[in-house]
Amino acid sequence: MPDQRGLTIHFTDGTRMSLDFPQQTQNEAASVLKLEDVLKNRYMLLEAESTLLLVPFENVKYLQLYPAPQNVPGHTYIKGASISG
Repeated sequence: MPDQRGLTIHFTDGTRMSLDFPQQTQNEAASVLKLEDVLKNRYMLLEAESTLLLVPFENVKYLQLYPAPQNVPGHTYIKGASISG
């Protein structure tokens, strides 16, 4: 499904959580605003299986989102990288 998205949250304690979800908006400008909101607030709110999850960035090592966006306006975005370690 082309409108499906995914997120894997890698926590600082070595655990991880993966979520699959539908595309949240077709509007690219709205997507950028949502990203800016998450970065500014330093936490993510997620609804999964009828529960609200709040994930503070202080507990997160990194986020893995897929598929990768075509661009991330206003941010340096390196493309074509390989994970080597």
